[in-house]
Amino acid sequence: MAVTGRKPKDGPKRNRVAAVHDWITVVDQPYDGERPKLPRARRVEWTDRELGRQSEMQPLQSLTAKWWDRIASMPHCVLWSDADWQYAVTTALVADAVFAGDVRLAGELRQRERVLGTTLDARRDLRIRYVPLEDDQAEDEPAAQGETSRPRPVTRLSERRARLTTDAP
Repeated sequence: MAVTGRKPKDGPKRNRVAAVHDWITVVDQPYDGERPKLPRARRVEWTDRELGRQSEMQPLQSLTAKWWDRIASMPHCVLWSDADWQYAVTTALVADAVFAGDVRLAGELRQRERVLGTTLDARRDLRIRYVPLEDDQAEDEPAAQGETSRPRPVTRLSERRARLTTDAP
């Protein structure tokens, strides 16, 4: 569920107190772990005036399989639990209904995709940030090419004042 309030901005933090909801950083690599398989068909029900309530199994659209491959390989899928995966499978069935022409479910699909974090805007609302693999490794490894990870020394205020007040040529 998205966090209420203003959307967060990138950049330096200016608060003295730590934020209540910090960003979740995920390495920007496609997820290739274990994931559930989609069912082959979904049940479609309708009401016929003469025959009454009818139902049949319809095979999933080919577009649904492509949609599932994209959703199930998002880098932040590494964070998902079994319940999140079940929600994603249910969303795939909603997506299949929309792809088959049931546009009444398009609003539901949009909301479900936002919860799953399929777009950059949705991930920002969920406070999920993708970081390149190199940045993630740089934190674990020592600095390369003679660079040090220690901060630069702080100049004493008295030295700075002395430099500023002396007459420089």
